[in-house]
Amino acid sequence: MEGWCGWVMVGAAVLTPPLAWVGPLGFAPLLGLVGLLCLPAFRLTDEDRPIAVVLLAVLVWAAVTTAWSPYRPDDLDRSVALKLALQLPLYWSAWCGARRAAPALRRLALSVLAWGLAIVGVVMLAEAATGGAIYQALRAAIGDPTRPDLAGKNLAQGTFVLAVLWPVAAAGGVRAGRPWALGLLMVLGTATAALVFLADAPVLAVGLSLLVGAAAWTWPRSAPRGLGVAAAAYVLLAPAVTLGMRALGRGFGLHVEAPASWAQRMDYWSHAVDFIAEHPLRGWGLDASRAFSPAIQLHPHNGSLQIWLELGAPGAILAALVWLFVLRRLSRETPDLAATAGAASATAYLVFAAVNFGVWQEWWLALGGLAAVVVGLMDGADLTPARAADRRSAAKSSTSAGFSG
Repeated sequence: MEGWCGWVMVGAAVLTPPLAWVGPLGFAPLLGLVGLLCLPAFRLTDEDRPIAVVLLAVLVWAAVTTAWSPYRPDDLDRSVALKLALQLPLYWSAWCGARRAAPALRRLALSVLAWGLAIVGVVMLAEAATGGAIYQALRAAIGDPTRPDLAGKNLAQGTFVLAVLWPVAAAGGVRAGRPWALGLLMVLGTATAALVFLADAPVLAVGLSLLVGAAAWTWPRSAPRGLGVAAAAYVLLAPAVTLGMRALGRGFGLHVEAPASWAQRMDYWSHAVDFIAEHPLRGWGLDASRAFSPAIQLHPHNGSLQIWLELGAPGAILAALVWLFVLRRLSRETPDLAATAGAASATAYLVFAAVNFGVWQEWWLALGGLAAVVVGLMDGADLTPARAADRRSAAKSSTSAGFSG
């Protein structure tokens, strides 16, 4: 089982960099396949149980709310409830597979991922310098050419992926004995391409991730717990904060000129809190955001407001508990590379959840699951070749001593 799970992880590491560059939507089928292949590794420990119970409760409540949701999917494959029911066990299985993989193959998977995403970082630097020429040439070569503006938009989406994955990929590479400079290439590629292709959030996410990562390394016990409390508070208080800011602006007659994309988001948020006020307890039902066009297009572009809007207070409380329990798991007594990187990636994920993607987008949930899988690959083990050799030597010495005694 350890060998099988290890090779599955190596395969996922090989496929992740090209998906990050040209096909983020592919993360959903990738992680689903990984989970399916690792189903025999599925385990639920006592330490896992609180998170599992809360995630299951979210799934059950979300399914219940479909009874009154105004949105009805045309096809079964568009049912969010069905997709969530499949994603939860499969993504959990992928995480279990990472933790059960053989140490040598974990080290290989982490090395492949670190080198691969570093190469993507270099490619992003080249794309930024050429206006996306490599991506456009690739699309033309496969018979699907695209305009420069659309190429820039697609490449910008790749910077969101890199911003979430670079902390865990870089830390995993270091733990596997690869140079720390690989992480620097990821950061430079992310920030530069995001600036050139007009994606503000990844630049902000990179900066905040570095700050949170430094805090988690300096205060390994309290910083992850503090981040968990902050994330839970963000989920629970988002409608009140949005209402307060809107009232403050109206009260003082403030009018802020913002870029069109940000102005549109703020308009969505304002409409969302009005709809939340109509059904604050039970919510409007799973995926109901799609029914509020043109006031809200697809989703409010704020994860907390979307959860409140669709799942009401029970959903918001459960989502807050998910973040609280997940980030509390990263608390350590001493500085730990895996926990530090996990907190940094979680920070980027929270930033994007607040201003960009819909909560239920399959590739977006899969990206968060993939980050957790990478933490699982490096957590609780010394994977550098030298230390692995030391452990083997110590084991042989202990065995010899036992026979000689």
